[in-house]
Parts: sequence; C-alpha cells; structure tokens
Amino acid sequence: MSHTTDYIGKPTNRVDGPAKVLGTAKYAAEFNVPNLLYGYVVSSPIAKGKITKIDAAPVLALPGVQEIFTHENVPGFAFLDRSYKDDVAPGGSPFRPLHDAEIKYSLQPVALVVADTFELARYAASILHIEYEEVAHETELVKHIDEAYEPGRGKTGYKPPKSRGNFGKGWKEGVAHMEAQYSHHAQHHNPMEMFATTVEWLGDKKLNIYDKTQGVFNSQQYVNKIFGLSKDQARVISKYTGGGFGSGLRPQYQLFLAVMASLQLERSVRVSLTREQMFSFGHRPETLQHVALATAADGSLTGINHFAVAETSQFEDFTENVVGWSGTLYDCKNVELGYRLAKVDVFSPLDMRAPGAASGSIALEIAMDEMAYAAGLDPLEFRIRNYSDFDQAQNLPYSSKALRKCYAEGAAKFGWEKRTAKPGSMRDGKMLVGWGMGGGIWDASKMPATVKASLDADGHLTVSSGTNEIGTGTYTIMTQIAAESMGLPIEAVTFVLGDTTLPESPLQGGSWTAASVGNSVVEACTKLGEALLKQAQKMDHPAFKDAKIDDVQFANGQLRLRSDETQAVVLRDLVQASGEPKIEAENSTALAKLEMLKPPKYSMHAHNAVFVEVKVDPDLMTVHVTRVVNAVAAGRIINPKTARSQVLGSVVWGISSALMEESVMDHRFGRYMNHNYAEYHVPVNADIHDIDVIFVSEEDDKVNPLGIKGLGEVGLLGVAAAVTNAIYHATGKRVRDLPVTIDKLL
Repeated sequence: MSHTTDYIGKPTNRVDGPAKVLGTAKYAAEFNVPNLLYGYVVSSPIAKGKITKIDAAPVLALPGVQEIFTHENVPGFAFLDRSYKDDVAPGGSPFRPLHDAEIKYSLQPVALVVADTFELARYAASILHIEYEEVAHETELVKHIDEAYEPGRGKTGYKPPKSRGNFGKGWKEGVAHMEAQYSHHAQHHNPMEMFATTVEWLGDKKLNIYDKTQGVFNSQQYVNKIFGLSKDQARVISKYTGGGFGSGLRPQYQLFLAVMASLQLERSVRVSLTREQMFSFGHRPETLQHVALATAADGSLTGINHFAVAETSQFEDFTENVVGWSGTLYDCKNVELGYRLAKVDVFSPLDMRAPGAASGSIALEIAMDEMAYAAGLDPLEFRIRNYSDFDQAQNLPYSSKALRKCYAEGAAKFGWEKRTAKPGSMRDGKMLVGWGMGGGIWDASKMPATVKASLDADGHLTVSSGTNEIGTGTYTIMTQIAAESMGLPIEAVTFVLGDTTLPESPLQGGSWTAASVGNSVVEACTKLGEALLKQAQKMDHPAFKDAKIDDVQFANGQLRLRSDETQAVVLRDLVQASGEPKIEAENSTALAKLEMLKPPKYSMHAHNAVFVEVKVDPDLMTVHVTRVVNAVAAGRIINPKTARSQVLGSVVWGISSALMEESVMDHRFGRYMNHNYAEYHVPVNADIHDIDVIFVSEEDDKVNPLGIKGLGEVGLLGVAAAVTNAIYHATGKRVRDLPVTIDKLL
C-alpha cells in the first residue's frame, strides 16, 4: 500500500492545541460528575513510628463530613503483595495506603476525610487529632554506603552489564588518569497538574475512574486486583495529562483512596493531592557515584570504572541503569561497573525523565571533561578519539549511529573551534565565559501496542489506542501517521486515546510511545486498506479485480491503482456500498510480543551531543546559561515542531538539574523541606536564553518500520554535565556535587 499525502516529517500544529487553549480539554480533577463527594488526605508529620490514637468523633460530628477512613476502619482488601504490584513495580513489598498503624516515611497518607465540599474536607482534615509514637529514622544516604547491597533478588531488579577486560590492568597501562566522586540530591517531578482521581459511581460497583496517569491499563489492573473488580466495572480514563515525566507511571495513592471511598460510600468521590503532597511519593533518587578513567598517550581510553550507590525505600528495591551507559558510549576494552542500593526511610524512588541515564551521564560526562584536561586534549577531540563504532557491552553492531554527525553539526553551529583551552581565558567584558560539552545515549525501544482503524460512511477515519498523552504530541503525530497511511487530510482523521475501553497499549514512558503506537497505526491502516480493497473488488470494479494491496495507493480520499491513477474509487463510497456504518480493522500484537523474546541482532539507541555557553560574574559567581546547542540523532522525526518542543523542555530541565533543582531533606525531621514551587527551584523565563535544536539526519530500517527512535529522554542527557563543564572552563572551579549553587563557586 502506498500513499501520496505527505504529513510525516512536517512541522504540524498540535491537533489538541485548540482544546487546551479553549479549556475544553479536561484533566482528572475537572470532571464534574453528579452527586460528588470530596476527599482530602491527611499526611503523617513524622518519618518513622506508629499511630497510637485517632480521635475522629469530633470531626465526624461536623455537618457535611461523610466519613473518615483510617487503618482502623478500612475494609478488607487483597492480601498478597502481587495484588498491589503494578506493571512497573520494583522488587519488594508495595506500599499499601492505610494498611496499618506503621509510619514508613514523612508525609505518608494516614487518613482520608470525605465531605460534601472540598473546603469542608480540607478544614476537617486540618483538625483531625492523631497521636504518634515516633522512633528514630534515617534518611541520610551517605551514612549507609557500607550497608549498600547489590539489587536483583527479583526479576525486576537491575544489574549492570558484566565488566569486561581488566580495569586494574587498564589503569596501570594509562599514562594519564582521573578519579573523582560525583553526587546529586533527590529531585521531584513536579508537573504542573497535581495528582487527582475522580471516581464516578454508576451503581452496582461500576465505576468510571478519571485518573492522572501515564498508563490507564496499569491503573485499571491495579485497582481491579486490590478491590476484586472486573474490567467492565472499572473503566479508567485519562485523555490529557498536565505533565508526567515518569511520576504517573505507577498508580499513586490517591487512586486507591478515591476508589476505596467510592465503593464504600456508593457515591462519586474526588481525591486531589496538594503541592506539598506531591513530595510524598516517587522521586529521582539521591545518587553517589565514583568514576575513574585512564588513557594512553594517544588519548584512547585504557580503563573505565563507574560505581554508583543510590537510595531506595525500606520496602522496595527501586533500581535504574546508572552505570551501564559507561560501558556502551565510548570505546574501551577494560570496563568495570558496579551498582548498589542503600535503604533509607523515604518513599520508593520512581522513574524520572531519562531514569538512571540522567544521573549516570552527569558523572560520566564531567569525568570525560576532566580526563580530556588531564590528557591535554580538547573535550570534543577526546570524545571523537574514543568513539565507539560497535556496542562492546552487548557485543552487537549498532542499527545506526549518527553521533559523529551530532558532534560535527553541533560544534559547527556552536562555533566550538573558537574555544580556547585554558580555564578563565575567555571573557565578555567583565563576565567570565565558559564553553562546555556533553552527550548521551538512550535505548530505542518498541513495545507491543494494539490499534484499531475505522472509516465511516462520511469518509472520516478514526484511529484508536489506549495510550496516553502527557504533552509530548501523541495526538498529533498519530493523526499525521494515520492521515498519511490512508491518504486523507488531517481534518478527516481523529485519533482517540486514554481509555481502557480502547485497544491496549503500553505505558507512556521510556521514549517508546511514538515507535510502538506509531508503527501499530501503520499496521492497522494497512489492514483497513486491505478491507477497503476487498470491498472495491466486491463491487466488481474491473480495475481492482486482481489487484493486491501493493498495487494500490490511497490519496485525496480515494483508492487508486498505482499503475493508472485515473482508475479510482472514493473511500466513503466503498463504506456506503458495504451497507455497514463503517469498515474497520485492528492489528494484532502477538507477533510483536514473540519478537521481543528473541535475542537482539542490533544495539538500538538514540544519541545526542550538547554544547553550552555560560557567563559567570567573577564577583558574585552568578551563572547565566546564555547559549545551548543540542544536536540529536533519533531516527526519523515524525513532527519537527513537537519534537523540538520535547528537546527544548529537556534542555531547560538539564539547566535546572545543573544549577537549581534539588529536594532538600532536613534529616532531623526526615522530611523534604522545599515542598512547593516557591522553594523547589526550577528555571523561569529569565534563566533561559538561546537554545538551538538540531535533528541530525539518521535513517534506520532495522529499529522499526518507521525508523523512529524516540526523543523524550535523550534530549536531557549531557545537558547538566555540559553546563557544569562550561562553569569549570569559565572559572577553573570543578564542582562535582549538583546542583552548582553560588556557595560552591565562591
């Protein structure tokens, strides 16, 4: 099947843009269902201990307060751990809200007050008297390094690739060396939309659940297992998500509480979290890293050692790939990798944009900068000398790798050749000028995804899949792919998502949605095309009598013969002639699941190279990131406009990670203290200046049929390191503990 409508690769406006601008796009807390009650969560003020007394009677006596749920009165639920495990749960025992009197971490939900209005529920929660018995807690990761252990006791535990060669030998062979410790503090996702769930009670334990999530099917199976509901009883809907960054990959506790309250009260219930409570669940874990590099006289790496210790909760083993990228990105025969966890009294960490890689690339790319100086080489030249043409970690060839082009095009755009090597040697008037670089690598993954395509008698195409939209442009690019596949104008195509009544798709994460759902859209449209061709043959259209799908094309709302475009039939006429309201087709994911079980033939990754300019006031040591060039090789770019937005957001986040972002823990209380937008610092307009995004051309027919590699994560990688390296070039001060705040430079 071929087509002549050319939408893929064009900078198309967001099809969901008008709904967002006009306010008709509804989010989880905006569905005003009838007979609605409001739940407000009470959070623990202590980090560890137990509840000794709850005095609910005075609050229950308030007119309009319907119920107070605590561990003392919640109904019996599923007993086994596996009933509480969602699709991406790590090893260990999942957190169970209101399960018992034990307090495991600060801000743990300890009660849900349900009332007729939100204001009353909030007030009632504020006067609910709860007494606690506090015991000593421990939230300081550095104190527990000696107790750190290798994860991987369960199938969900990550273990780094096996070391190769002999690092000790490689270290001795090196003529130049560097060795240092790197660290960053915990970070919280902080999307603009806070977590909320609106449960619409339909009677007879039947619910419509409007949830903030990055995976409606994950939320559905979670509540079904706990509450013993069927798929028909628990429909989960999430049409729009106001930012996720990974925070919505796992069901959060407001979903559990809202469903529980609705089932018990047989009423519709909404539970919304506050900004402070957004700090009461997953986060990017604080991570401590050690990197040692050695090079030969020609600047080639003779040894890489990368070891990391990350925090996890007392009840789950959250793991992520922090060190593995160091065995893949650069050419080196002797690589030693290690990764351990240490348990502290916090909630389980959670995947956060470019999980693991964002942490690992900071240490690796700053270390590469330090090694370049030690070897007397320009940081870009040093990376080129250690370029990897073959994935030594997996012992596989790359399906494609355009990182050299990223280096070349990014450096040319930035003007890197004008850089002088000595720190502090470049100035703009009074200001110290620094130029730094970094880069990254991210998996190009494809997951099974089911898609249905349906053409109605008016010639309108509806394509549906239960995937999510978290602001990445899913609505738009799937519409583009479908419109091009069926030769229809964009206006004649509607993409429907975010509902468990639709065909099943994977979580929106991992940079795999475009590749997974997008390729399935093509497959579904191809099957629809075959059904339309069969209908043309039923109509005894002589031109199509013996035609195969490859003999025809879809263009301008018509089915045409490729060899003679005058032989055509209008698509809506085919549907009308069928006597049915629509002709539809759905692809199967069975083969895709089988393919995933086979050993890979290629190493499939996206890459990027980042170049950064900073200007530093020598008296105040204030840092301004004045220019960034991010050159990205991520296969075929479906929509350069939405793709550019993805990378722009990544760069802003990288600047934030380098200079501002940290969840500040007061270890005396075991609590994150800057749990608001005022003190959890992120960039504002005045902090962001010129950002150039370059999409390096890269064709890859091995990664998937459309050649998509995904963008959500890779654009973030290397940015924080490049900023930090630029600060060193400007000031001569090497900071290895992020964020780089003024006090660390003074």
